Amino acid sequence: MGDHSTLAFEKLSDMIREIKVAMLTTVDSDGLFRSRPMMVQEIDVDGTLWFFSSKESDKTYSIMDRPHVNLAYSSPETSRYVSVSGVAEIVDNPARKKEFWSPMYKAWFPKGLEDPDLVLIKVRVEAAEYWDASSSRLVTLIGVAKAALTGKRATPGDESTHAKIELH
Repeated sequence: MGDHSTLAFEKLSDMIREIKVAMLTTVDSDGLFRSRPMMVQEIDVDGTLWFFSSKESDKTYSIMDRPHVNLAYSSPETSRYVSVSGVAEIVDNPARKKEFWSPMYKAWFPKGLEDPDLVLIKVRVEAAEYWDASSSRLVTLIGVAKAALTGKRATPGDESTHAKIELH
């Protein structure tokens, strides 16, 4: 990655770490998109995201059939939004599971780390896009109000940050 891409990826990583919950979208066998909330366990320096999942879930079967996924992160309170496209795979790695484990996950996996239904979803990020107007929400609101009053289209300026990132 070049300097600009590296900075954009660092910004993306920071935003994902702050938002925590993503909507994971897969494509079911009937071709329909299906989204569900997932808590991010980790984002590696190479752009890999990790999530816990049930081996016997619809999302796991969808990923095995059609591994291209999208992750959407949204934080309206802080005016931050992220869309990530990547390729997912199901991983059964005891060391990684132990690294990410928290006792609260027993609510979903009663047998803990030994639960045979516990697997990881690994998403290799291929591209991402983010919008961040958190540092200037007031400026953005004033711009929207001005556009509404003048009848001109609101356009984001320097007050918001928008970037596209290609990783692979």
